[in-house]
Amino acid sequence: MVLNNVRMALTGQKVSIRIKDGKIAQVLQDYTHDQTEELSLTFDDVIVFPGLINSHDHLDFNLFPPLAGRKFKNYTEWGVYIHLKYKDIIDSVLQIPEKLRIQWGIYKNLLCGVTTVVNHGKKIKVSNDLISVFQDCQSIHSVHFEKRWRFALNNPLKKNLPAVIHCGEGIDDLASNEIDRLIQSNLLKRSIVAVHGVAMNEQQAKQFKALVWCPESNYFLLDKTAPLDRLKKHVPILFGTDSTLTGDWNIWEHIRNAKQTDMLSEQELFDSLTVNPANSWGLNAGVITEGMDADVVLSKADSFFTADPQNILLVMHKGRVSLFDETLLPQLKTINTNEYSKISIGDSSKYVKGNLPELISKVKQFYPDASFPVV
Repeated sequence: MVLNNVRMALTGQKVSIRIKDGKIAQVLQDYTHDQTEELSLTFDDVIVFPGLINSHDHLDFNLFPPLAGRKFKNYTEWGVYIHLKYKDIIDSVLQIPEKLRIQWGIYKNLLCGVTTVVNHGKKIKVSNDLISVFQDCQSIHSVHFEKRWRFALNNPLKKNLPAVIHCGEGIDDLASNEIDRLIQSNLLKRSIVAVHGVAMNEQQAKQFKALVWCPESNYFLLDKTAPLDRLKKHVPILFGTDSTLTGDWNIWEHIRNAKQTDMLSEQELFDSLTVNPANSWGLNAGVITEGMDADVVLSKADSFFTADPQNILLVMHKGRVSLFDETLLPQLKTINTNEYSKISIGDSSKYVKGNLPELISKVKQFYPDASFPVV
């Protein structure tokens, strides 16, 4: 397949991209139309960027509405509060079979152009290839909500895996002190990826492999986020959404809100969604260059930061089309539309791999109040 005449996000450089055997085979600096290719698509005024890497999500928690009602000092205070105030809602959502909740979490990411998501929690079975679900790490919930966190952290059988843990999610001493406790308890000197780090300081940041920044979640719960303008000098920054318990389903809203903080430059923010997580998680992705996995997104947005699910034209995962806009049907002559379902996002129509309407229908059988951004 060749993607002709596309514009690289951020740089604006016009290129054509040849994809073969799931990899990016060539990035050409001009228009090409090779008649020997099985499929060649030509575009006009379309941006291209690597499939986004969402470094923190709880895939089974994306059918919850945002739950808070007020601001909190730390995540433990929030956790106790919502289980008292919103018990009925929590119980209702948890009645939905976990398999269905996870499947929607995957689609939520795909619709936004995410091609890799790091799931935090127990290992899950994924029976499709819509996107990659990264689980080659050890998930530890937190210092305060996981009773045996020290044992988990110092388990010698896990020492070669990065440990991923919610850390410093608060604005008080409890949040700050737990970061020190975590560092001091890392007897095996394991690579730790911290999630949130709102209370993290520069000295603490140096002890971590990476920091996953979830600004939407932080502001929603705490009205404050991590001081990235200082921390970014000491630790790689990765971007995460968390679940819809604490934020919008649409990662692009998170990205635009993050941009408004001015804590990262446009390039740094872009890198937190692409090359930084690819390097931290050991992925062959995150850059559009020869030899990388063909995780590629095309959008008719004016720029990267104005992209949205509505204007995404194509999502490719390892060279396979997971989502495409209806306007591409005339060019996608070899696509088997029977493998896709048609949905609407706003005023645009998309085809997504699998049967998304059926999934929505099954969810509503268990929870009629479930809300979806697509029809």
